[in-house]
Amino acid sequence: MIEFTGAKPIPVPIREENGFAFSAEETLSLITPNTRLLILNSPANPTGGVTPKSEIEKLVKGLEAHPHVAIMSDEIYDVMTYDGEEHCSLLSFPEIRDRLIVLNGWSKTWAMTGWRMGWSIWPDQLYDKVRKLAVNCWSCVNAPSQFAGIAAIDGPQDDVEKMCRAFDNRRKIVVDGLNSLPGISCTTPKGAFYAFPNVKETGWPAKKLAAALLDDAGVALIGGPDFGILGEGYIRLSYANSEENIIRAIERIEKFLTK
Repeated sequence: MIEFTGAKPIPVPIREENGFAFSAEETLSLITPNTRLLILNSPANPTGGVTPKSEIEKLVKGLEAHPHVAIMSDEIYDVMTYDGEEHCSLLSFPEIRDRLIVLNGWSKTWAMTGWRMGWSIWPDQLYDKVRKLAVNCWSCVNAPSQFAGIAAIDGPQDDVEKMCRAFDNRRKIVVDGLNSLPGISCTTPKGAFYAFPNVKETGWPAKKLAAALLDDAGVALIGGPDFGILGEGYIRLSYANSEENIIRAIERIEKFLTK
């Protein structure tokens, strides 16, 4: 999509040793006079990384030197954090509100993926431009879906909390299981519902391993390079599934790796 517009994407390294949180210093170092948009995602897909508030504060402070750069913050996993981590919304920083775009929606928090609904918050200077885009691309969400979205936000949140507790339990099963496999190590994700294990010691390229696991073991994973050129050596595993199926998947991966 970025290249389609004529722009050039510059990937920001998200490092395993940093819990897959982005570094404010490293991110700021990649900004040039040609930079127009900085895209952020925390809690993150595909890594499950959560960038702490202190690092986001450093980033916002550093962006004072780059007033020409707009910021797009994808916060779709904002309620899904674990181990005492808390999501820090970019909306908390009034100093960047005039160039901040925030994306969110119903698909994760309320498990309404198939309803295809979301919302975004835009600065005044960009509002009219995105309104024209919306009118032609994604307006006219059907009325039942809109009423369902309102009910999800205004109604009891017990099921949201229950779902997050279930994800937390599954997360622990996934991490323990992956770390027991030969050639695989997995940093504990702090958010979302993904694990991003390191598979370099298996000797397999990530995408070939994901394809082989699907074809030969019946386990659906995604190779890290499908998310960007810096994803080699990793695969993404979603734990938005039952504990029983997660355990079966780990067992199948182990059988594949040890055959």
